[in-house]
This record gives sequence, structure tokens and C-alpha cells, in this order.
Amino acid sequence: MEENKIINLLASQIQISKEQCKSVIQLLDGGATIPFISRYRKEATGNLDETEIEKISLQFKKLQEITKRKELILETIKDSGKLTPELQKAIDETWDAQALEDIYLPYKPRKKTKGDIAKEKGLEPLAASIMGQNLTDVESYANKFLKHVNSIEEALEGAQDIMAEWINERPYVRNGLRYLFKNEALIETKLVKGKEEEGVKFKDYFSFSEPIKKIPSHRILAIFRAEQQKIIRLKIKPEKEKAIEKIESAIIKSKNSCTPYLQAAAKDCYKRLLQPSLGTEFKNELKEKADESAVAVFAENLRQLLLASPLGTKRILAIDPGFRTGCKVVCLDENGKLLHNETIYPHPPQNQTNKAASKIRQLANAYKIQAIAIGNGTAGRETEDFIRYKIKFDANMEAYVVNEAGASIYSASKVAREEFPQYDVTVRGSVSIGRRLMDPLAELVKIDPKSIGVGQYQHDVNQTLLQESLDRVVESCVNKVGVHLNTASKHLLAYVSGIGPKLAENIVAYRDENGAFTSRLELKKVKGLGEKAFEQASGFLRIPKSKNPLDNSAIHPERYELAKKMVNDIGIELSNIVGNKEAISKINIEKYVDKEVGLLTLKDMLAELQKPGRDPRGKAKQFSFDKNIRTIADLTEGMTLTGIVSNITKFGAFVDLGVKQDGLVHISQLANRFVSDPNEVVKLGQEVKVKVVEVDESRKRIQLSMKDA
Repeated sequence: MEENKIINLLASQIQISKEQCKSVIQLLDGGATIPFISRYRKEATGNLDETEIEKISLQFKKLQEITKRKELILETIKDSGKLTPELQKAIDETWDAQALEDIYLPYKPRKKTKGDIAKEKGLEPLAASIMGQNLTDVESYANKFLKHVNSIEEALEGAQDIMAEWINERPYVRNGLRYLFKNEALIETKLVKGKEEEGVKFKDYFSFSEPIKKIPSHRILAIFRAEQQKIIRLKIKPEKEKAIEKIESAIIKSKNSCTPYLQAAAKDCYKRLLQPSLGTEFKNELKEKADESAVAVFAENLRQLLLASPLGTKRILAIDPGFRTGCKVVCLDENGKLLHNETIYPHPPQNQTNKAASKIRQLANAYKIQAIAIGNGTAGRETEDFIRYKIKFDANMEAYVVNEAGASIYSASKVAREEFPQYDVTVRGSVSIGRRLMDPLAELVKIDPKSIGVGQYQHDVNQTLLQESLDRVVESCVNKVGVHLNTASKHLLAYVSGIGPKLAENIVAYRDENGAFTSRLELKKVKGLGEKAFEQASGFLRIPKSKNPLDNSAIHPERYELAKKMVNDIGIELSNIVGNKEAISKINIEKYVDKEVGLLTLKDMLAELQKPGRDPRGKAKQFSFDKNIRTIADLTEGMTLTGIVSNITKFGAFVDLGVKQDGLVHISQLANRFVSDPNEVVKLGQEVKVKVVEVDESRKRIQLSMKDA
């Protein structure tokens, strides 16, 4: 019954049909993954995409949490003997987490309060009479309570304590103030005395004020970081007089002898209870929204990074550049296997340029190198110049500058030690650079998503939320691209729908023992891989040289017989249909529609027959920075340059110009039009033309513009 309520509510919130919502929940409860549902259960969900299914999943979990909270609240109130049918109904019908806590507030177990002490003195009837606003002479009535207290003042003070707590517990009062906080409250910051030098990077927030409804997420996170480091103090509050007026208008019916006491209680309530409570509530809400916004940015950046164009299966010479310690060089075969490693010293202080050039040319010939990968860290520009302009290769040689963010994390990781136990971190880092050029996705899955460096304030946001979000992105990207079953690492296989780390290890162990898989069906021989895992995973795994061409496509094994029937009906062998557009055009898919298979699935099958196993990513492109621009000192205002988008935030995009410090294109400078989201204009890794607007060498800040660049 409760689940039906949740589904009905969920459908209304997300604005989809109840049937769609129910189907998604049932599939998720049955162990189906989001990539599997969106790809292979389109008829059941009404063609919902991954984003929509994920939204349903997350919102369903939130509503389930509210359900659990309601059960706990009802049990607590029932045990106290205060549960009424009206209260039960109010709780049952409430699905807003904050509204639920407001209902629970008067019944919540708590430490003894000033109001509780006043009640013990017998002052509750006095408080009730004043709140009822039906006294003509408050002090005369208060005189009746002198047997409980020493003076009329003490009686009225105690009544005020009780009334303040009652006012605080009124949902309509709290909601009225929430409206005021939401629309008019300011976030105010002040410097902690003596923290000027320590907190210089937070200088903008030493004395700062901004309406909470306007403050962007990145500024919230910066302020909260400053507060956490005890550089500043912050408060969130609306104008005090307005807040108190709001409370008074909610509780005072008409002016009489009770009014001054109600006003005093309202002031006390605001100062002692409501302002601290709602200030904390809105602080938490701001943090939650800032976290969600920041995580969304990280997730999108990670998605773009993971789906960066691969070079593909080529023999690679990879270089991790350096000056004093030299450049670490590795040679890799088509599958990323390490063939050779050594160190060269083409740069100062050794300056063994000719020797290094000869060695690179020798290695290129000996290992039949097809492309060169150069890390973009220290000495990256100098090494790129050395490769491009100091070496005359015997054959055409493509050179690529590779973003090495995360390579150092990988090189020191347990994963790297397992792969290369006999080599040091420098060799492992170079291998990672080379493999990243071949297939960014396959290499980056070995690194904790949080360590890749895809946004700002990664360490300030909710870490559970961040990890879950980024893991979902990795899973989505891996399954979108598909995975070569016979070459994929266990780290890549672990992200395939339905597999996970343990089954991934078992697949690799089976492959090591029995050789390459010859068909998808062979997966069922892997230890622990049952029918459910096979259902979820098989469609995302590719076997390029399988006897069955469908094993190298996104057509699910559950639809193999249907695919064969479709092909046989037009008189063509399955082996001859792949890529044969003319033959495929003869298939009338409408005749194959039944209760289980609809047009959506059939259209997907035809698309796969035309281009089976197509990689949705493009091909890697070569790029070179301006030869004359080396450091920030070489930049001048008005200069037009070409760079690479290195990071995207809510407030703009950072562009690598090859000068160590990335320049910022503020969102207002991205285009000659209003831009609400930088992703409308730029993507990670995109080549862009920019104009230098301002250079601040002392602060190492570069302001750029893409307007008219």
C-alpha cells in the first residue's frame, strides 16, 4: 500500500505515468542496472533515458527514507501516549521532510528547557491564557500564580519562556519565517580577529554580505571552507525587525493587554530559538544545494573526460617529461603492453639533446611506433618541441600532448603496483600517459574519480554524494562505449552492468586459464556469473572476432534468434548482413512487433546491424600551442591564441594556453549572447580561440574572452 502511494507521488513529482514509474522501480528492485534498463527495456519504461531513470531511482530512495522516518516518529509519539487520529493522519499525509520534522518538533525527546522548568512551576495555564489573548488584566491574573513563584515578574517571565517555545513549534510560524529567510535573508561573513595573514586567499570574504537566493554554489563552498578553517564567522538571517513582525502578525489576533507579553515572547523566540534553528536549517540547505550543483559539474566534466576521443589500438611511445631527472620513455604495443622503458635527458641541466633524439628515433624504428604521447606536466612544452622539431623520423609520426591529471595518482596506487610490481612510479606514470592516449576511458577507470581533477572544491562537498555520482558516471560511460571482453582490464570490466569487482576478477582469471572468449555465451562458464549477471552484462561486452557477428554488437543475446529470423526472412546469411545497408533496408520491422519487442528495440537492432560495435567517441586530434608563448610573461592584452578547455565550472571555463597557469573565460565572455551554462558553448578538451583580456602576473591570473576572438 505504502509503495503504491510512493509510486503515485513519484509519478506526479517527475511528471511521468504511474506505469512508467512502477516498471522502473520493479526493474531496479529486480537487480537491473540503469544502463541496462535504458538500453534494453525501452518498451517497459516508455523510452526513458538514463538521466530520467536515475532521477526516479534517487527520488524513490528519498521517499523510502521519509517513510522510515515517519514510522520512527509515529512509534516515538505512540510510546509517549500522545498520538491522536488527527496527528496520525497529518503524519501519514506528509511527504515533505521538513514539514514532517515540524509536526514532530513538539513531541521530540529533548533536554529540559526553560519552558519545561516554567511548566514544572505550574505556569502553563498563565501562558495559555496570554496566548489565547482573552485576558483584560494580565498582571492581576498572574497574581494567582504567586504560590508557585516569588513574584509576578517571575511568573510572567516563565510564561514567556513557555510561549516562546510554543511559538517556535507552530508550523505556520516556521513556514512564514522560512519564506522570509528564502527571499530576504543574507549570508554575512566577518573575519576572525588575527586571521588576516593566514586567510589571505579568502580576502574577498573578510567582510561580505549577499542574499542567499542569489549566491552561486561555488561562492557558498568557498565561504564554508573559510569558516571550516576558522578564518571567518558566518550568519544567515533576514532583517531582524521584519522577522519579528512576521512572527507577531502570525500570533497576535488583536491588540489588548496580552499584546506586550506576546511581543516579548516573539522577540525571545526569534533570538533564542527560531533564528538559530532556521539559520542552521538554511545553512545546511545552502550547503546541500551547493554540493548538488558542484557534484553535477564534476559529473559532467568527468563524463566528457571519460568520453574523450581515443587514438585506438596503435603502438605508442609515451614520455613523462622532466628536466633534472630526465624524461621517462616507455614503448607500448597495440594492447598497451609495456615493451621497453628508459630515461633520456634532452633538457637542461644535462642537455643531451642529440643523444636523446637518436635514442627516440631508434626506439621508434625498433618497436614500430605509430604515435607519440607526451605528458602535459613539467617540461611538457619543451619535450613537445623536442619531439616535433629536433627529431627527423624515418616515417610520418603523430605526436599528441596528453592531459596527465591523475597519472601520478595511478602510478602510486595499488592498481599500478599490481600491474607493474617490478617498476617504479616513473615508469608506471609514463605507461598511464601512453594508455590514456590509446583509450582514455580504459585507463581512467583505474583511478578514483575524485582524484582525476574535474572541478573545484572536490574535497568540500558531501563525499558520499560525490562518490556515488561519479561512480554512476563511470558506469554510464563504460556501458555507453562497450567493452572488449578479451582485452579489458578487471578495473574496466568491474563497471560493466551487472558485473562488479569480484566477477571482473573471475572473468580475467577464466580468460588467463582458458584463452580468449569465442562467444558471449561462454561467459556463463565463468565462476559465479549466473543468468542475471549474464542478462545485465552481455549486451555491453564485445568480441570482435567471434564467429557470431552479433557478439560484436549492442544487440542483446536475448534477441539473437529474432535477429536471425529478420535476416533469414530476406534470404541473407547473418554473416553477410552486417554493414549491408541495402539488404537491411529490406527488413520490415513492423511485422516483428509483439508483446515483448516493440519498434524502439527493433530500430536499435537495425542500427546495430548497420554499424555494429560503433564507438560513440570521435578520433583523437593533434594539437600544438603557440611556439612563441611559454610563460605568463609572454602574454599581452589583446593577444589572440588557441588553447584547450581544461576545466568547466558554473562560472566559466578554464583554458590551457601552454603557460602553466590556465586562463579563465568567465561565463559572460564565452559568447556574444547570454549563456546560462558553459556546457552550451564549450566541452572539456575542446580546441578554442581566445583573446587575452587581462594578465595579473603577481596573482598568476589570466582573464580571457571568446567574444570576437
